[in-house]
Amino acid sequence: MDRVCRDCLDQNPGPARCRTCGSPRIKAHDELFSLSIAHMDCDAFYASVEKRDHPHLRDQPVIVGGGKRGVVTTACYVARIKGVRSAMPMFKALKLCPEAVVVPTRMNVYADVSRQIRTLMEQLTPAIQPISLDEAFLDLTGTGRLHGAPPAVLLAKLAQTIETETGITISIGLSHNKFLAKVASDLDKPRGFSVIGRAETLDFLEGRPVGMIWGVGAAMRARLERDGIRTVTDIRRYSEEDLFRKYGGMGAHIWRLSNGMDSRQVSTRDPVKSVSNERTFSEDISDLDLLDGHLWRLALKVSDRCKAKDLAGSTVNLKLKSRDFRTISRQTRLEAPTQLADEIYNATRPLLERELPKGPFRLLGVGLSHLSAYGGSDAAPDLLDPDAPRRRAAERASDRIREKFGEDAILKGRALR
Repeated sequence: MDRVCRDCLDQNPGPARCRTCGSPRIKAHDELFSLSIAHMDCDAFYASVEKRDHPHLRDQPVIVGGGKRGVVTTACYVARIKGVRSAMPMFKALKLCPEAVVVPTRMNVYADVSRQIRTLMEQLTPAIQPISLDEAFLDLTGTGRLHGAPPAVLLAKLAQTIETETGITISIGLSHNKFLAKVASDLDKPRGFSVIGRAETLDFLEGRPVGMIWGVGAAMRARLERDGIRTVTDIRRYSEEDLFRKYGGMGAHIWRLSNGMDSRQVSTRDPVKSVSNERTFSEDISDLDLLDGHLWRLALKVSDRCKAKDLAGSTVNLKLKSRDFRTISRQTRLEAPTQLADEIYNATRPLLERELPKGPFRLLGVGLSHLSAYGGSDAAPDLLDPDAPRRRAAERASDRIREKFGEDAILKGRALR
């Protein structure tokens, strides 16, 4: 059986404790050194960054998210023990864990840490497919020859390096395809390292709930359960053709994954489809001036993210949620792609004004879609808005000031509303 010590990386560490360093963190598996598809997931990423930057929070339950009317973005493991989960309404989370410390999100900080981690991953392989700021797939096929060690050893070393250099712990899933690697990364968090080999795939999946299958959300799970399909075992009672006739392409998809088949490659070219930001208010808002201030700040956040990724978008999106939880989505197409906050704001402001009679609103969101690489220059002069070039130049100047002196170094008046 292949083994590696996750602390000293000895590849012959002994069965229980490492003969070299005495660590009990031994990973053993018959296929450990022959598998090369990995899923890497940071442990409670946003909360971990907050605890790293604020050591007094280290032993406290921490929830990252909005105010009492908002939702939980993420929670540390201390809070999760009390039942707090991502996307849970904040008021419910605080009932479960009233002693929790709630901190606001700091997306720019999380993005910076994510870039650090991505740089460390790139030292192992160029075949990286980011899924979000805190997780990614890696294909380490052939890297053993380059680095002189099997992928499993390289991944254990990567986990050490990330923890040392960024203060963030990760969990790793290793398998022979993406679906199983992602499943494995959730099996032993935090600081986990789980393996699902080819020989054990069918036995591992036997009896698992359909909800664990990639792509099966709440609606699809309910539909399957209405048809008496609750587990992977139930799915296997059907042929792929039967499930295709019943559920279309999704039926064939769940049949293949239920049988451990996933031919999708780790793709480095999956494009970002949209960039968005939203805010849930502590009280419903109907006042246009107050909404306008939030609109500008959201447009600025979307703009900052696009600028950080060198992206521009040609469709601007507005999202509103009314008092009765009804969601309103509106969009407008721009004449030319943009990444500028001023242009995003000016496109969404009329959309907001038209929907104002449907308020008050408990949530406001702004997004940019139909993204493309930023061309390096802003749109040509607008004959209908001769002042636009001056505002564009002013925004670029503001960006340079904020980058040098901090986000709050320069603010527009509307940002203070």
